[in-house]
Order: sequence, then structure tokens, then C-alpha cells
Amino acid sequence: MIKQYETVFIATPVLSEAQMKEAVAKYTGFIKDNGGEIVYEEDWGLKPLAYPIQKKTSGFYYLIEFKADSQLIASLETQYRRDERIIRFLTFAMDKHAIAYAEKRRANKQAK
Repeated sequence: MIKQYETVFIATPVLSEAQMKEAVAKYTGFIKDNGGEIVYEEDWGLKPLAYPIQKKTSGFYYLIEFKADSQLIASLETQYRRDERIIRFLTFAMDKHAIAYAEKRRANKQAK
């Protein structure tokens, strides 16, 4: 069943701009290659972490909103776990309220 998902991953802060773009391209490409459809992407940039992870105190945050079959999620998260550049990730299925909120947030961001 096709659902809408949102995934946020935190990449290690030692990556260069080109390495970060390559990591993003890998995951957006993975979603598209496995029948997913990218709805929205947003680069949140380098942000401090709430607590140190692997002795790092900051990380590159990136959000991808996409529509896909539920079976894609397990393989996407396996890809995250295998990639040493990714220090944390979270993927969740969006309900109608989360989708409405995300659309409203995007509209407000474009209005600014």
C-alpha cells in the first residue's frame, strides 16, 4: 500500500559539501529506483546535536518527504545503517494531519 513518509537523517559533520550532496543523491535515487516518488526535500544544514553521538556534537540534517510502498522503508533503513556517514535517522508514516501540517509549513516557507 502506498503511503506518504517523512525521513530525516543526520550525516556526520566532517563531510564536505560535495560529499553531503552525494549522500543525499544516493538516498533520493534509492527511493526513486524502488518505485517511490519524492514529494519534498529540505536541507536543514549543520546543526548542533542535543547530545554527543560518536563523539560528534553537530551534524548535517536533511529531510525527504516521499510516497512509497511500505516494503521500501525496511530496505531504506538498512541502507542508512550500512552507511558510516549517517549517524542517526528517523522515518515515519504520515497521517492526514501530518500531511496537512507539512503542506501548510511548505506554503508558509514559500510565502516568506
